[in-house]
Amino acid sequence: MGIAVSSKHIDYEIIVKTGDVKGAGTDSNVYIALIDEEGRKSRDIFLDCKWRDDFEKGNTDVFRISNVTGLGNICRLELWRDSTGLNDDWFVEWIKVKAVKRARTDNKAAMLTEKEQKEGVPFPCNRWIKEDIRFALVKYDAILPQFDDRKQQRKDELERKREKYRFKEKAPGLPKQIDTCPAEESFSNNYKWDITARKVKLLAHRKLAKITSSYWQKLEDMINVYKGPFQIPYGYYNWKSDERFGYQRLSGVNPNLIRLCKEIPENLAVKAEMIEPFLDGLSMEEALAAKSIYMVDLKILHNLKCPVGRGICAPIALFHAKKDGRFMPIAIQLFQEPAEDNPVFLPSDPKYTWMLAKMYYNNADAAVHQACTHLGFTHIIAETVCVSVNRELSPSHPIYRLLAPHFLYLVAINSLALEKLVSPGGWIDITMTMGVSGLFEILRNSWRDWQLNDEGDLPTNLVNRGVDDTTALVNYPYRDDAVLIYKAINTYVKDIVMLYYPREDMLLTDYELQAWGQCLVDKEQGCCIKGVPGNGKFEKQDDLIKVLTSLIFVSSVGHASANFNQYDEYAFPPNYPAILRGRCPKTKDALSEQDIVAQLPSKDTTLSIMVVTKILSDRGTNGLGDFEVQYLYEPEAIAAVERFRRELANISQIIADRNKARSVPYPYLDPKEVPNAISI
Repeated sequence: MGIAVSSKHIDYEIIVKTGDVKGAGTDSNVYIALIDEEGRKSRDIFLDCKWRDDFEKGNTDVFRISNVTGLGNICRLELWRDSTGLNDDWFVEWIKVKAVKRARTDNKAAMLTEKEQKEGVPFPCNRWIKEDIRFALVKYDAILPQFDDRKQQRKDELERKREKYRFKEKAPGLPKQIDTCPAEESFSNNYKWDITARKVKLLAHRKLAKITSSYWQKLEDMINVYKGPFQIPYGYYNWKSDERFGYQRLSGVNPNLIRLCKEIPENLAVKAEMIEPFLDGLSMEEALAAKSIYMVDLKILHNLKCPVGRGICAPIALFHAKKDGRFMPIAIQLFQEPAEDNPVFLPSDPKYTWMLAKMYYNNADAAVHQACTHLGFTHIIAETVCVSVNRELSPSHPIYRLLAPHFLYLVAINSLALEKLVSPGGWIDITMTMGVSGLFEILRNSWRDWQLNDEGDLPTNLVNRGVDDTTALVNYPYRDDAVLIYKAINTYVKDIVMLYYPREDMLLTDYELQAWGQCLVDKEQGCCIKGVPGNGKFEKQDDLIKVLTSLIFVSSVGHASANFNQYDEYAFPPNYPAILRGRCPKTKDALSEQDIVAQLPSKDTTLSIMVVTKILSDRGTNGLGDFEVQYLYEPEAIAAVERFRRELANISQIIADRNKARSVPYPYLDPKEVPNAISI
């Protein structure tokens, strides 16, 4: 625990936490100097514990220091290491300085909190310490650049970080990502998700599937594959019903596409007499006026090029929101242009014909889900923002410290996903109709119109889609649960922003913040995000609060809603088919169950879908607000975090009570189940 010194001679305990990131430890000689509020400075102190290998990755080391007297409360320190360890950079998470003897007191001396007296004054670092650079840290280390006397240090540090955090457009027209994954973004050894290793382990259970042929022969045979780690997915139950199909639009993996239908689109060949039998006695005009008809239009898939031998539809579907909460499909047109070979399928059509139309609709929905809702507008959006934050905001910046917990393992998982899942011949290519090329085309076309102040902002997006009225659309679990968490995040963000920016003029003089805002919108050198208030010039506290709330929401709730339901939806292919082997139906001719089975993916492909969605649906990090790494230490900021956690606990109870009353529980947005960051 430290140098053997009699406790009565100890003046300070210096506690050092080495980060839990790849290559964090060091064998260099480490030194520290303490500085109090009056500028008095200690001697240079060599930190070393005999008989112990100090500063190993993830470790906390305690150094008991003597012969350091005459100082008041420590508010600053200098930390450095020599070049003993060649290429031996050291990543420090934090340092705490605890006065064992009473510190010198002056009239100007700030009072320490009870926690600081007991545990030590915190000096968060979250940085690499390079050789022979005397690095200055201040108490709490959350300070706006215009008030920081370490301006050159911040400037030099950002220049070094820009070398590591470089934007790269990895496919034409897509949001920019990071060029290469920096060491500090890599997985901890304690992080359990190695996709390749888990896939191999799960595939070892393939013998349980009783695979004796390449393709499924009967629907009931599929139940045999769900053994061992593969529990029966929820999608297996009641998948044939229209009620289940409608409910997928409200609480499936893609719950943010439905919108109020104010009039029937010209290219949807629906006549009143077609759908009125399903409107509970209302005429089509009455139902439209009552806001009970909703629509999903997947025109983004029109003329999408898929791998050779595959085809995907671009459907338009209508749904009726019933007063009892059921959300029922009433019409599906599988392609955009009306034609004799593009009929409008109805619930009154032959059983298996209607079933196949629903399956092809879901196959198209799955393509949009993986390309946009999941990959593009959570994983990649969060990554491009993460790069911008690291390029433009010092780790000492309060906004950096607010956002940092929501980037944990993000860059690492994205780098792994591109290599293993979203690559030629990878999982997407094998198991999804559109393949990798189609996925990128869908995302490219969607990214052109994506707006942070619409699709990226929950309240605005609900209003713009016409689904905010809880009396018209009474049963929308995604909306109802997500709104609660959005409000909690917004309140938390407001607390932090108002703490560090009590006056709006402080926004404009914060040159790091303004540079970050410009980086968000810059088309050539930055993120190229549209819909940022003020086009990236932050002049109002409310604009900054809205942007930060949206970014944290996307990185937590947005990803949770799109990701953790994947096994339940995809793992039983008839429920939500990632790929189908036939052709979209062109007529309303009666079909048989065997026609349905013939469309299903092979047994090997089914197993591959099960394995990957099983991996992706598991949680690997803490629930929202329970941050793996603490970044904010100022007492007022800690109080804001505690209020956030209490509100999330209240929301968790509300959602638990809701799920008891719901005919189908929706557990995916319980704050305890929503990770802080996109880490899987």
